[in-house]
Amino acid sequence: MTSFAPDSIVLNRKLPLWYQVSQSLRASILGRSPRDPLRLPTEEQLAGHYGVSVLTMRQALKELEEEGLITRHRRRGTFIEPDVRRGAPVRLLGSVDAIVAQQSGMRTELLGHGTGPVPPEAAEHYPDLTEAVTFHRLRRDEQTGEPTNHARNYVRPELAARVDPADLARWPMTKVLRDAVGVEIGRITDTVEARLADPETARLLDVPLLSPILHYTGVTHDPAGRVLDVAVIHYRGDRFSFTVTLDAT
Repeated sequence: MTSFAPDSIVLNRKLPLWYQVSQSLRASILGRSPRDPLRLPTEEQLAGHYGVSVLTMRQALKELEEEGLITRHRRRGTFIEPDVRRGAPVRLLGSVDAIVAQQSGMRTELLGHGTGPVPPEAAEHYPDLTEAVTFHRLRRDEQTGEPTNHARNYVRPELAARVDPADLARWPMTKVLRDAVGVEIGRITDTVEARLADPETARLLDVPLLSPILHYTGVTHDPAGRVLDVAVIHYRGDRFSFTVTLDAT
């Protein structure tokens, strides 16, 4: 039986290795094609793929098993749950792969993209730009078709010219910029706040007007601090939560 092939990552030694591996594998699982096999490689093969110990890999798999993304069967192996429900909370410890994992695994429709003036919600992050390219997407639960969030990414024109819109049907912008465009990401600043659904958001997410939503802004910087992308995402308040864990060490 052919095994599922996860993506590779460059590990950050400042964060727990098991956490980084679990979030990378989570993103790969949620972003997989329906044609991909459900069986994962062995613990030893996965440990070699990520360059970690078997004990670290075992801890990462335990995290995914507790979340319900995989099931482990003695002698048979480890398998991806084909009917796992998307949109579960994810713990954020500062890893880019955690951001990718949070946004992966949903059916995505590109509502439109084009160049225009930098909007007020992104202007403070782009003081050097007068125009940016906007990619507007709607994400749905793969099983029910229910809308879960809609996102606008405001991207630097020179980077947007290298973005294939087809990639955005499967991967979040963070992953497209990093892995497809080849941009080095230094940090992402996240802001999450409660808001009430405006008419457009209520229509797109199929929720009552003025119902609670989560308003997320993610600002992606390169290592020199230059802003690459400003993501503004409206999540249904009844489907998402965010948990942030701070490591005192």
